[in-house]
Amino acid sequence: MKLEIGNFIVKEVSFGNSTSFQNGVLTINKKEALEHVMEDSHITEADIVIAVPGDKKRIVPVKEAIEARCKIGKNCTFPGVTGDLYQLGEGRTHALKNMSVLAVGKHWGSFGDGLIDMSGPGADYSHYSGLINVCLVADTDEEFERHEQQKKNHALRWGAMRLSEYLAEAVRELEPDEIEDYDLCSITGRDNVKDLHKVVYVIQCQSQMEELGYNDLVYGWDMNKYVPTLMHPNEIIDSAIISGSFMPCSSKWSTYDFQNNPTIKELYKEHGKTLNFLGVITSNLNVSLEQKNRSALFVAQIASTIGADGAILAEEGYGNPDADFIACFDALEDAGVKTVGITNECTGRDGKSQPLVVLSEKADAIVSCGNVSKLIELAPMEEVVGELQSLARDGLSGGWADDEKLGPSVKEDGSIIMENNSMFCGDQVVGWSQKTMKEF
Repeated sequence: MKLEIGNFIVKEVSFGNSTSFQNGVLTINKKEALEHVMEDSHITEADIVIAVPGDKKRIVPVKEAIEARCKIGKNCTFPGVTGDLYQLGEGRTHALKNMSVLAVGKHWGSFGDGLIDMSGPGADYSHYSGLINVCLVADTDEEFERHEQQKKNHALRWGAMRLSEYLAEAVRELEPDEIEDYDLCSITGRDNVKDLHKVVYVIQCQSQMEELGYNDLVYGWDMNKYVPTLMHPNEIIDSAIISGSFMPCSSKWSTYDFQNNPTIKELYKEHGKTLNFLGVITSNLNVSLEQKNRSALFVAQIASTIGADGAILAEEGYGNPDADFIACFDALEDAGVKTVGITNECTGRDGKSQPLVVLSEKADAIVSCGNVSKLIELAPMEEVVGELQSLARDGLSGGWADDEKLGPSVKEDGSIIMENNSMFCGDQVVGWSQKTMKEF
């Protein structure tokens, strides 16, 4: 399966009379762009705000990040979601690089939403502070979930997907600045790498909500109803998986994260040199212990059937999902597949609690992406994109209305104190975490 991703390097984004891309400048006709967003009658008001690295802007509540792309020869980027089903992972895709499309609530946030600072100390916690962000700031009439801590955020997330597809149309007929080739043949036809260690990447996608609409989607299929499956890595970086809305925000993986998964790209670089990259096993996160163990057995069976010597196991989330993570770790090791795990930890605000809900002696090689409960204090920003008060009022996973010791998350002067939990996709278990470990 061969995929070409044609990259268009975005150096500047501005508004103008027509939507176009030229000499690194993406120009957006805001009125026309918003017409695509407002196709959903549930969206009652919307605006587009541009946030550039270094801006003194704080963006909250952020619900989703998407890379703007178009699939050459097809009429949608997200088959099964924004259009009819077709096979991803092959052919040509055009992508607007160095930027993302963010879905931002204009008034209301939820448990799975987060914060991005475009400058200052807070910028170090997020990959997105280094991107040009086209922020869709909008509100909806979805009153049934307005005051719920958990929100599906359907209208805004889908609106951001439509906006990303609209922007990418500007480069459909253009020649890319560069082309990335991803060509991985079938597992049975690799005599040239037969002596290298065979490695599989296992990702446990957010899927714990039994009610549909909150979970990650694969080709539009809710992953709560999913069983572990071997996927070609090209499918994942070609937009086959859509981020859900449920997960403490620092732990979640945005659609942009799936599209640009750095672990997949690094495994591609090493394929044929130091290892034989077999593919990606996409698994799920479950509710009951039986479900967790069943998925773990599926993962281990697939890994051993395709002949994997080693696995990289990545968990989207923490807490209850730790049980899925360790069950999978044990099953892989029992099957003779040497496993390295990547996850964050929940060690409490003082850093002294047990890092994972479940531990195992077999899980003896884990890369930590930091403590979700770490307290972060940040000075005011000159501009808030969205609504700052949502951090305190609406049950964001790392914010609070009041605390007997710390007071409210949002102070009168606009400064904030919050847990790392609310940093948008801040732990980056997908592979580009900026955090390092220190020994004391």
